[in-house]
Amino acid sequence: MKEKLSERVVQIQMTPERALLGASAGKVAEDITNDPIRVQTQLKKCLTAREMESITAICDTFVPSIDAPSECNIAVQNFYQTSASMVGTPEIVTGRILLREIATSDGVVVTNGIVAVVDVRFSQVEAKRREEIVANWSMSYFYHIKMLFRAMKFLVHLIFFTQLDERNENHAWKALDYCGPDPGLPNQKQISTSQSESDADRMGPLYPIQACNLRPPLDPLPAQKSKPTTITCDVVIIGSGAGGGVVAGVLALAGYNVVVIEKGGYNARSNLSLLEGPSMDQMYEGSGLVATEDMGIAVLAGSTVGGGSTINWSACIRTPDNVVSEWRNEYGLDLFGSEAYAKAMDVVCERMGVVTGKVPPECESLSTEVLRRGCYELGYMVHDIPCNAPRHHDCGWCCFGCRHGLKKGTHETWLVDLVESGNGKILTGCKAIRVVHEDRGHKRRVAAGVLCQYEDGIDDKTFLVESKVTVVACGAINTPVLLKRSGLKNPNIGKHLHLHPVVMVWGQFPNCTKKSYEGAILTAMTKVQSKDGYGALIQTPALHPGMFSALTPWVSSADFKHRMTRFSHTAHIFALARDRGSGTVDSSGYIRYNMDPRDEQMLKNGIEKMIRIMAAAGAEEVGTQHCEGDRVKPKSVSSHDFENFVEMAKGKDIRGLATPVCSAHQMGSCRMGVNEETSVVDERGKSWEVEGLYLADSSIVPTAIGVNPMVTIQSIAYCVAQCILQDLRRKIPKQSIVSV
Repeated sequence: MKEKLSERVVQIQMTPERALLGASAGKVAEDITNDPIRVQTQLKKCLTAREMESITAICDTFVPSIDAPSECNIAVQNFYQTSASMVGTPEIVTGRILLREIATSDGVVVTNGIVAVVDVRFSQVEAKRREEIVANWSMSYFYHIKMLFRAMKFLVHLIFFTQLDERNENHAWKALDYCGPDPGLPNQKQISTSQSESDADRMGPLYPIQACNLRPPLDPLPAQKSKPTTITCDVVIIGSGAGGGVVAGVLALAGYNVVVIEKGGYNARSNLSLLEGPSMDQMYEGSGLVATEDMGIAVLAGSTVGGGSTINWSACIRTPDNVVSEWRNEYGLDLFGSEAYAKAMDVVCERMGVVTGKVPPECESLSTEVLRRGCYELGYMVHDIPCNAPRHHDCGWCCFGCRHGLKKGTHETWLVDLVESGNGKILTGCKAIRVVHEDRGHKRRVAAGVLCQYEDGIDDKTFLVESKVTVVACGAINTPVLLKRSGLKNPNIGKHLHLHPVVMVWGQFPNCTKKSYEGAILTAMTKVQSKDGYGALIQTPALHPGMFSALTPWVSSADFKHRMTRFSHTAHIFALARDRGSGTVDSSGYIRYNMDPRDEQMLKNGIEKMIRIMAAAGAEEVGTQHCEGDRVKPKSVSSHDFENFVEMAKGKDIRGLATPVCSAHQMGSCRMGVNEETSVVDERGKSWEVEGLYLADSSIVPTAIGVNPMVTIQSIAYCVAQCILQDLRRKIPKQSIVSV
């Protein structure tokens, strides 16, 4: 029995690492479909009926059909009575996992943190008992079983609340009092068919290249041809986000030929669905299913033209003075604190149309209203957040793209400069395979361009972009992967990764007329101070039903469904730490991260402050996202009991999968420095290892920034672009076209 038990423990430990097709174990999932019929056809080839039964049983444990509370409306009744299997969720979930161990005849059961072997299949366990088993997974002594719980809970709930029927609606929306996409979208689509609207208004300012499908003009290669089709240019830039987009615009306006390689697609204004599931599939890295290898932190990053600047929440905060001073004085980087860097921040803020001042109250979100009111009652200082959108811009769907074009990401600014200059191309759906570098008899190898690949629906086509200068701007997760795949050996590549870890607190405001998903997403913040400059910010998130459900605690199915029915009146605020802890990205894209105990304590301090803010703002109920589902009703308990709750919540672990932790800012994995022993590039963004190779994205910042990073990334990229211009002017004259 001991031998068999040990074998089962090993198997269950291996499951989460290989189950999620890479995405939730640190890699990006590929070739995933949300069509249950297509998935079911594929699964019949690789799963037995027993295995499918077990996965269905797990899905129906997280979302079962149960009796609804009395005196609820028909929509809520239907929601309670709908299980995951009734709407095809298990088939979609199974398309993303391979979970075999639980389906065996001696399935694994976890009880009070102890692994035991039973003689029945999980699918045959009585429903109530299955709930007890799954609830205990979340607090298991065995870390890999907690990983299994986190992975399955995240997937099942995210898919259940984002999958769509034939009318492009979700079965739970009415029960959640959620309208789906922005109500103004149908009117926009109707107007967009009229003759009165220009192509630029309808499609966005990049419509000239959209009309060309943003594809390289590649013909099938003759069998005898050994060299791939070649595009020649002055500069090739890999990535079109906050870093790459800036460099592209600056160099194209200066008259140089620029080719931008972007693996994501161009989601024009007219093509935005503003539906959570499709938008995450189309615009987020790994469809929003990327996490650290141990499942400790969920990682959100953009993967579309404009990168993170297309789907972020508009915050435009300049690099803090203490951070600038630290980078200059402690890291020896003279760029920071210089007139050149100050000018760069001015230029990028002007190009993005950054505005300051308070947003009109009617335009702010429920969460921001709560943050302001709670801080006012407690005497906490509130800071208005500058944004790259007008103060009246109150779209709660901007995390899925801005249908108005009012949020000025790089696809509305710097990439427009590229297109209007006539000096560049943006090639979407193209993956950079490796940076090409040659031995030309110099001290270092010389970058010669990028080998790329794209799919046309029939097969993969490979082409080469030859250039005088190569710029890598794939973001802090993908840039180190590309450099390692290209044969670079600098030991600092992929190290020093910072994630700005985030934890949340929620509050219930049942009598508020605002809905939780409406209004400007992020317009105000307060701070958790720290003497050493490594404090935390308290801000407000965008949470639509899928992500809301994935982060909401699950202690039982009835409790979870009750929490979900309160979605539209649940406000959230989060604490974001400037992290001392760091991680790595390996050559396969796996993310490993170690949270520093001091960062965990700072987040705990943030939890305390957020609970007090929610209570002071008048919340009927306040809670954390800890796996035990902790919550309190401030108006119904004594001050003594409330203080006990605050201390209890603050004292609970964050690490170890006890509380969901998220990251929307990744940085530092190829940091700049003063020598190649401690960094990947110098302060000009130039590689220490390969001539003609520059980096210009969040990967090169020296440490965690501590604030929303868009202005810092764009400012550094602008400075890198000026350095590239100096090198180009020494090498080549200006030209006017890209040749193929």
